[in-house]
Amino acid sequence: MQDLFGGENVAVRAGATLLRGRALSLDTLLLAALERIAAEAPFRRMVTPGGFEMSVAMTNCGTVGWVTDRTGYRYDARDPARGLPWPAMPDIFATLAQDAAAEAGFPGFTPDACLINCYEPGARLSLHQDKDEADYGHPVVSVSLGLPATFQFGGLKRGDPTTRVPLSHGDVIVWGGPARLAYHGVLTLKDGEHPVVGRRRLNLTLRKAL
Repeated sequence: MQDLFGGENVAVRAGATLLRGRALSLDTLLLAALERIAAEAPFRRMVTPGGFEMSVAMTNCGTVGWVTDRTGYRYDARDPARGLPWPAMPDIFATLAQDAAAEAGFPGFTPDACLINCYEPGARLSLHQDKDEADYGHPVVSVSLGLPATFQFGGLKRGDPTTRVPLSHGDVIVWGGPARLAYHGVLTLKDGEHPVVGRRRLNLTLRKAL
């Protein structure tokens, strides 16, 4: 495994770029918008098709939201917990994603879904592919807020070697093209206290789902 430290923009692998601190100047606005979304569509720990409760709590905003339950993984226009549409995606989310994608070499990205993950100490996300979207020609944009975390970025097979990428508050990572279906995940979150976000890591994952 390789560890990536330092620098502003880091090429993780072909098609994947880490933009260090890209969202830092927007953190107050992003967090305020996120709290409004969570007040309308609260975080919840979803259940996988295998019946396991995820350690990461989730909610969504946008035209559709990503959900999982015993029937499978999918995008849904309605929040299953409330039976209502997901909150609209704030302009600041969409603009940040568009600008970051363009900076990473993917101009013209227009997200329609934002999965919001809330990690508390001990939570993790196992290696997986983002493959529930209709068109893999669009990149994925991931924004980190709060406690630092270690992102794992692998290859197109689950058993491929992984690169460990330390993520801090305000970092943005973009992957698409040859890296679009790369396996990725987050190692177990260590305990700590972020001065703004507290004992949490919040992650915005913006995609073009439809």
